[in-house]
Amino acid sequence: MNWGRLITAMVTPFDSELNVDYNQAVKLAEKLVIERSSALLLNGTTGESPTLTGDEVYKLISEIKKNVNVPIIAGVGTNNTKKTIENIKNIEDLNVDGLLVITPYYNKPNQESLYEHFKTVAESTDLPIIIYNVPGRTGVNMSVKTLSKLAEIKNIVAIKEASGDMAQFIRMVNETPEDFLVYSGEDILTLPSLAVGGYGIISVASNVGGKIMGDMIDAFENKDMEKAAEINLKLTDLFDALFVTTNPIPVKYALNSMGFNAGGYRLPLTEPTPEVKRIVDESLTILQ
Repeated sequence: MNWGRLITAMVTPFDSELNVDYNQAVKLAEKLVIERSSALLLNGTTGESPTLTGDEVYKLISEIKKNVNVPIIAGVGTNNTKKTIENIKNIEDLNVDGLLVITPYYNKPNQESLYEHFKTVAESTDLPIIIYNVPGRTGVNMSVKTLSKLAEIKNIVAIKEASGDMAQFIRMVNETPEDFLVYSGEDILTLPSLAVGGYGIISVASNVGGKIMGDMIDAFENKDMEKAAEINLKLTDLFDALFVTTNPIPVKYALNSMGFNAGGYRLPLTEPTPEVKRIVDESLTILQ
């Protein structure tokens, strides 16, 4: 479970026919490791998980697992408990290093239902599980009380907390065991979350800005708060730009703009508008 503090939610490259480009995916994974990613999350929302098939996910994980020497975390969650467990079983032989399981979306389970969902998923596997709480996408927010109960389950070991509510984030840190890892799921809150006891970030921005984000985290760990704050301010425009429209439209465009061929988007996502391109391009100047 040595995932480190900077986990990148990796973009999934596509070729000109919008097939998964596995060669480019391996190249991107290798690039991200060089640029300070301590682990990679595959088949997350940033990787356009809603549009990938089970076979594509299997091959994507397999190819990257063979070619990089950092932990690989697989996004497997759905709004169907049985389907989530099937997704886990389909990749178990790949020896991934963790699973990201989102709170069920659309059917909006209550807190008791959330507990039973995650408990049942956890009982189906020995792999460590990161809960993903992102109410802006799912329509449901996991309460601190529910999380603290789930944290008692042996292989539920972390949360990616992306509610944007810092008060909730702080309570999650305070009301879970010391060895339970609370990751921010909001790039712009990376430094504030570390300052209140968060463990790290599961990041979109590190697809393009991993080196400088790693510098910021290093400065924090070295108690050089002046340097950490300076880097954080420098990164603010990039963080804002990468969420100026639906993720991963801006970050995939950013990779392409920087010379890495990440390809296009599968519907229902579409190409960025000229205005989005302008905003992203301007934000990338800090990386030069």
